Amino acid sequence: MSTVRVRYFAALREERGVPEESMATVAADAGALYDELRSRHGLTLPRDRVRVAINDEFAPWTSLLREGDCVAFLPPVAGG
Repeated sequence: MSTVRVRYFAALREERGVPEESMATVAADAGALYDELRSRHGLTLPRDRVRVAINDEFAPWTSLLREGDCVAFLPPVAGG
C-alpha cells in the first residue's frame, strides 16, 4: 500500500467536489488507481477520455505508483 496525492481537474474536480486529496491505495499503477477512484467516488468519465500525469509529467496508464507520487487526472477541456 502506498499513499499518493491525487489532483482532479475540470469535470473530474466538479464530480469529486475537491481539487485534490491524499489517499492510501493498493493500486499498483495509474490505471488501477483511476479505476479505484471511479468505483469509490462515482466518477463518470471512462479512462480513454482522461489523461494522467505523475509528478507533473504525462504518463501511460501502466506507470507504476510509488509512495508520495502526485497523480493528476485531466479530462478533455471544452471551450470556445
